[in-house]
Amino acid sequence: MKIDVLVAEIGSTTTVVNAFNDINTDNPKFIGQGQAPTSVLEGDVRIGLNGAIDSLAKSLGEDKVEYEEMLATSSAAGGLKMTVHGLVYDMTAKAAKEAALGAGAIVHNVTAGRLRRTDLKKIKESRPNIILIAGGVDFGERDTALYNAELIADMNLNIPIIYAGNVENQEEIKLIFEDMKSKLYIVDNVYPKIDLLNVEPTRKVIQDAFEDHIIHAPGMEHVRELVNGPIIPTPGSVMESAKLLYEEIGDLIVFDVGGATTDLHSVTAGSDKISRILLSPEPLAKRTVEGDLGVYINMKNIVDLIGKDKLSKELGFDSKNLIENHVPIPKTKEQIKFVERLAQEATLRACDRHAGIVRDLYGAGGRTSIAEGKDLTEVKYIVGTGGALTRLPQRIEIMESIAKSNTTKTKLFPLEEAEILVDNDYIMASLGVLSKRHPKSALLLMKKSLGI
Repeated sequence: MKIDVLVAEIGSTTTVVNAFNDINTDNPKFIGQGQAPTSVLEGDVRIGLNGAIDSLAKSLGEDKVEYEEMLATSSAAGGLKMTVHGLVYDMTAKAAKEAALGAGAIVHNVTAGRLRRTDLKKIKESRPNIILIAGGVDFGERDTALYNAELIADMNLNIPIIYAGNVENQEEIKLIFEDMKSKLYIVDNVYPKIDLLNVEPTRKVIQDAFEDHIIHAPGMEHVRELVNGPIIPTPGSVMESAKLLYEEIGDLIVFDVGGATTDLHSVTAGSDKISRILLSPEPLAKRTVEGDLGVYINMKNIVDLIGKDKLSKELGFDSKNLIENHVPIPKTKEQIKFVERLAQEATLRACDRHAGIVRDLYGAGGRTSIAEGKDLTEVKYIVGTGGALTRLPQRIEIMESIAKSNTTKTKLFPLEEAEILVDNDYIMASLGVLSKRHPKSALLLMKKSLGI
């Protein structure tokens, strides 16, 4: 059987391939899925990829399948690990971190100001795939970014370096790294003016650098023998889907509750009312990842947040046995009810950490209201993807509880009018990278999966 496009999601434990036909027509189709254990740690990604393709063929009732294109997302071997180094934490360092997270990175270390010996030690220990250097608005402070670049160059780590700071430093940065093994990427400043973020160019370059790097990573060296299209980080691919969908339907937020982490992607400018009192700018497209909120690997963290006694009382039965014998895929009524409560807590906590807040300040002139963080009040759609929010029976109710939980009304949460959408085919991660080559088809497939 001939397939137009396969999209592989190479995860840390499982490799999934999604098959799409009739690409570049008015009716593209998602026709099936296959999966197999990921084989990166075994030294050859092709074993898992071929296993997933064989699984797909079996699900389609075929002996084998052939394909025109294969694209890929990857979170294998720890995903895209980055360190970020800026000038002022609430300005250039924050902007650089937003760029990295939005590209799908796991940010292991963020520093502001001149690097210290302890910072250099942390960089070595975290073994990043990419280092991002920023600092200074255009034609502003120059020395900190140059000082940091010199120290990083002296480390001779042989990993990609991205410079996204003061434009005046670009030629100096080129000289600093000209004899280094590290590949250097120069990109527009992430914070060119006070209160102006410019993260999208850096996000694109991070994904380009990831693709250049990942094909040389241990276990991934032969990936190009099967994958003949783009390879981007899996969380970055979900962000690409969210941005594509935003262009079609407007302000939205995407929840991805997984076994180990909970990701949120919001694409919204917020309201004019809040923007007038916002202390610092927020990106249009923002991602946060909560590494402690997962319904399987990090289940006990969520249980501790709820409280065991409270959890048992809410469930109507003793949860001790379920906690001690937790399973990755719930099957019994009690297991499902337990995981639904975990998913709800992960969703609410992640939204609370992602969303901004309005505060009142009191001074000689009376009360003044200020806002900090991301304003989600203009969100029209709440989208659920990932295993929990696409498969659990109470997935709609879980997402509906977000607005209802904002009892103080000080948090900048989505309102109750926001419509709930579910990625029923569980393909948003695949469609983000598909949109790099086939944006129209990716959008049509996404709307089908969401029931739009």
